[in-house]
Amino acid sequence: MADPDLDFTTGESGASATYPMQCSALRKNGYVVLKGRPCKIVEMSTSKTGKHGHAKVNLVGIDIFTNKKYEDMCPSTHNMDVPAIKRTDYQLVNINENYMSLMSDNGDIREDLRVPESEIGKEIESKFEANEEFMVTVISAMGEECAVATKVLANK
Repeated sequence: MADPDLDFTTGESGASATYPMQCSALRKNGYVVLKGRPCKIVEMSTSKTGKHGHAKVNLVGIDIFTNKKYEDMCPSTHNMDVPAIKRTDYQLVNINENYMSLMSDNGDIREDLRVPESEIGKEIESKFEANEEFMVTVISAMGEECAVATKVLANK
């Protein structure tokens, strides 16, 4: 029997940052871990089986946080890690010393996320300076978080 003192209502502490998926089941625009980094698959090609064995899958992915390009090859029958990706929308409240103050749907405020040094970061800053109300989409995977998009508030 299960121990009655164990609490299974949350899965954060023991939840894995990745899960395995067979290489042949991966798809373009899906996600995979290449060279230890969470990447979005932009190109995929499968080579025929050779004299000694397996069809190989050639993967090209772009790091979802740094936009670096990574490539890898894997036999189609082998497993590859897929990052567990979580998308969350926050309303931007303030920007203070390059840190965003973000409010979640339930009213919690977090101030631990930097404005990204990319086009999205420039867009966030210009919309904030123009006093626009908008949402910031934050993705988190493998212990990292980054703002990746903005969208206009729907409840206007």
